[in-house]
Amino acid sequence: MKRIAIDMDDVMADTTLKIIQYINERIESDYTYEGLMNAQDHEKKAFYESYISNNDFLWEPGFFEDIQVKPNAVEVILSLQEKYEVFIVSAATEFPNSMKEKLNWMAKHFPFIGWQHTVFCGHKHMILADYLIDDHEKNLKTFTGTPLLFTAPHNLHIHDYERMNTWLDVKARLLG
Repeated sequence: MKRIAIDMDDVMADTTLKIIQYINERIESDYTYEGLMNAQDHEKKAFYESYISNNDFLWEPGFFEDIQVKPNAVEVILSLQEKYEVFIVSAATEFPNSMKEKLNWMAKHFPFIGWQHTVFCGHKHMILADYLIDDHEKNLKTFTGTPLLFTAPHNLHIHDYERMNTWLDVKARLLG
């Protein structure tokens, strides 16, 4: 059975939506997800600079526990389990509070994926799978299987990987 490794933040979870909300509250701005998806480079750079200067909330307890699930993620991942061995792979160790919160999030939204198929790590270069669905190039470029880039505002400039814009794209690609 082929194996799929799936990232959590900005792949399964709509983490950028929550980040935008926190940044808007902290600097009294009005960024939107759609706006960042269509923004010019200088606008994205301005948001990124605001994010870097104000992202301490990522280390605060509770941030990762109530993030929205990406549309169709639950249904597609459930279907993927019929054909593939599915592992959830997150670089959660960067944010120590996130590990328990991400386990709670998984239990709430993806109860059909047990702890035995959840991997928290720093770097993902040691992950062995046939496919990796991730939003960060740093994880895809060291992956030895087939990398699939999940679209997010921070990766629109990347064109070296097969892109998955939605979970319905993943379904079409991996389930036909």
